[in-house]
Amino acid sequence: MAYESASARPADPLERTIEQALEPGLFVSYAASSSFVEDLEAVAAQIATLTPGAPARAVVLYETFLAGCYEKAEEIDDSGGSLGLFVEELFRGWIRARQAAGADPDETAARLLAWMEDDPYGFCAHLERDALKALDRSGRTAFEREVRVRFDAATAHAARSPRPGGDYVRRRWAEVLRAIYLHRKNTAAYIALADETGVTPEDCLALSGLLLARRKPEEALAWVDRGLALAGETPHGSMASHDLARRQREVLTKLGRGDEALEAAWAEYRKAPHPYAYADLMKQVPEAERAAWHERAMDAALTADLSSAMELFLETRELTRLAERLRQAGDEALEAVSHSVTEPAAKKLERPHPELAARLWRAQGMRILRAKKSRYYEAALRDFAAARRCYERAGQAGEWQRLVDQVRAEHRRKTGFVADFEALVAGAGPDNRPSFLERAKARWGRRT
Repeated sequence: MAYESASARPADPLERTIEQALEPGLFVSYAASSSFVEDLEAVAAQIATLTPGAPARAVVLYETFLAGCYEKAEEIDDSGGSLGLFVEELFRGWIRARQAAGADPDETAARLLAWMEDDPYGFCAHLERDALKALDRSGRTAFEREVRVRFDAATAHAARSPRPGGDYVRRRWAEVLRAIYLHRKNTAAYIALADETGVTPEDCLALSGLLLARRKPEEALAWVDRGLALAGETPHGSMASHDLARRQREVLTKLGRGDEALEAAWAEYRKAPHPYAYADLMKQVPEAERAAWHERAMDAALTADLSSAMELFLETRELTRLAERLRQAGDEALEAVSHSVTEPAAKKLERPHPELAARLWRAQGMRILRAKKSRYYEAALRDFAAARRCYERAGQAGEWQRLVDQVRAEHRRKTGFVADFEALVAGAGPDNRPSFLERAKARWGRRT
């Protein structure tokens, strides 16, 4: 990728600052990526201050910075996407600086599209969204014109050489055009493009939003219904399904059809009772009827997916129903639920239902052992210690012994774990061991 402006001029003093911030040759781990990008953002903030008074200088520095980020891309674990987000910020700054410098809009658009076409690290996957926020009117016009040229060329090529999956380029430029029309609120152009390339549930969601903003709720509802129908025809559903269902209730309410909105929310809740669906449902319920609808929703959740039901009962403080649901679940089912759900549930149930809390602590420990995650064995020991405490409180010493026998039989080969587990069984478990800092202080004391 070429950055002609940056290479054709003498080095700027800030270029040294950019280079130091990028730390060439040093690999940045995932854990360090956030603080690394924060240092980059501080340098970018300095460049941004140049745009009003020295825009030409800012353009060159932004291009230099972009070049450096592309060079750095293979020296960082950007799993969290922080560098990618920062690069998007640089592109927006570059656009604003070029506009302040009076640069040719057509050239700006052409260079943006060249970056989008040559995108080895995915930095420009959705660059059009950021570009449209930064471009002025003439810039957006030039950008749309250039995109349309590429879309038409890709359409012609696909017609000449039809093959399954071979129209990726055309679909990519159609996606960019959709973003442009949505930004411009050009409903007619969006509909024409969707009809030409195939209407998707995402299109229906976007169009319903445009029409709702123009105070056309009836037309918006028609697009929502179409989107929900299309999503239902998709084998694995659509990412837009949840938003379409929420938009449907919003539009029905605006049309004075609150009863229908409530029934739609209830139908959505029954598909998958969980805290978010419950919150959406209760928004539609008249205040005087909330107690009755709450009971109805809680009863429906008793047969829901175990993890979702547990989250919902915890969120709504329905500990009696939570206990009832857990009594219906087998040990394997409990082990399949994430610790982020089982742990808070266990803590809430330790006093009123220690026998159930013990099963949850047991499930956490067994899940760690079955997954062979040795780095979490200490956590498993803590879970088993909590299980023992709860079993004893519930008067179920036999259940604790059953767990001990099961661990010994199934995990005796985990030598790194067994010795500590046997110490726990003998009464010297992790609850009785010195803490990390206590052990550290004792060791330091021996050294001194």
